[in-house]
Amino acid sequence: MKEADFNHAIPAQKAKSSEHKANAPHMFRTLTLLFTIVVCIIGTAQAQFTISGEFRPRAEYRHGFKTLPEPDQDPAFFIDQRTRLNLSYSNEKYDFKIVFQDVRTWGSQPQLVDNDGSLTTIHEAWAKVKLSEAFAIKAGRQEIIYDDHRIFGNVGWAQQARSHDAAILIFKPNALELNLGLAYNQDAPQLNTTFYTIANSYKTFQYLWASRPFGDIKVSALILNNGKQGGTVDDHNTYFSQTFGSRASYNGKKLKGNFAVYKQTGEEPDGETDINASYLALDMTYSVLPNTSITTGVELLSGNSPTDPDQENNAFNPFYGTNHKFNGLMDYFYVGNHINSVGLQDAFIRLTQKSGKLSASLTTHFFRSEEHLQNALNTEKLDKYLGTEMDLVLVYNANDEINLQAGYSHMFATDSMEALKGGDKNETSNWAWLMLTIKPQLFTTKKEEENAH
Repeated sequence: MKEADFNHAIPAQKAKSSEHKANAPHMFRTLTLLFTIVVCIIGTAQAQFTISGEFRPRAEYRHGFKTLPEPDQDPAFFIDQRTRLNLSYSNEKYDFKIVFQDVRTWGSQPQLVDNDGSLTTIHEAWAKVKLSEAFAIKAGRQEIIYDDHRIFGNVGWAQQARSHDAAILIFKPNALELNLGLAYNQDAPQLNTTFYTIANSYKTFQYLWASRPFGDIKVSALILNNGKQGGTVDDHNTYFSQTFGSRASYNGKKLKGNFAVYKQTGEEPDGETDINASYLALDMTYSVLPNTSITTGVELLSGNSPTDPDQENNAFNPFYGTNHKFNGLMDYFYVGNHINSVGLQDAFIRLTQKSGKLSASLTTHFFRSEEHLQNALNTEKLDKYLGTEMDLVLVYNANDEINLQAGYSHMFATDSMEALKGGDKNETSNWAWLMLTIKPQLFTTKKEEENAH
């Protein structure tokens, strides 16, 4: 969550932005005309065309979110909003989807804003060509999601979310599914270099994902070859790390369980540091009653030892996962932070209760560092126990299109957490939020064969 990108405009870019704003009304009228024509044409075609939307404002109160607060630190409060317009088209030969997205904080623009389209982006724009019943190619700007979102996820909690420019070869004969993903990033078309300047992004990746069910058990495996460019302008080399592992899920009537293990090798972009890291996770959910369940589990992410520095990076990196989903909702770990750190042990227990349209969950996390921390003088090791976080979430599903959620989280930190994060463990660290989601289906056509029935 909150893995935002910060763009620092240079003067030339500002000039281009002004030109863009001046042309915005004409562009909007053109797009509106094209959109109307497309709707009229597709409405009679042997295909399905759907227009849907999303309106999602969220209010947040933060005091000790992501890190411990300083003494006398004022809390933060704001409301941000995600608005989407989704267009999807499907026929026997191909699928096509485009998602327009606007993300803003209430009050970030003046009331008399003049054609400012700077917040509107293309979140998705892809096509999937169906070469046969078992083989397809999907290319373009797209969300990539696998398994439980731990390595690849769409970061849906973040208002901006995550999408990739990639091509995926999909092979799905019967129950087996194989995906080969390929990505290569560049700032713009070049004449004589492939140097990539977008910060905090990968240069290229290739991955192979396989999944197959065996009755109530589903097994998947992932191999990711992740390439990052050297850390200096003079270093145009791409350095690769490898993440590989497997995940198994059991889906019984009353008992459900998941087990995952991953290993990371390769080298860091400095060209000198080797990678040797690991990940292990296990969780089980038992339905005590038809609407009541208890989940317990543990995650172990390896880390670096401050007391035993060497030329290896032993800290596991979950890369492109929906990390807000894991390790507590207050985002103290792996949400734009805690990378190349001391690792984490997260033991948790969750109680979930459903009643009609309302559901509630209470999750308690017990955090420990995988490696020992040092005190400020580096003279002694600190206890590995970092603290306990409690997350309460309430969800009300009014209908298929309207959803209301609220939550409250509290962190009970220790001296070790203070040494790791800074701030003051004696200050109140809490977070509260309220989110409304409306997903209307604005327009849809049916395939001709469906209308025949």
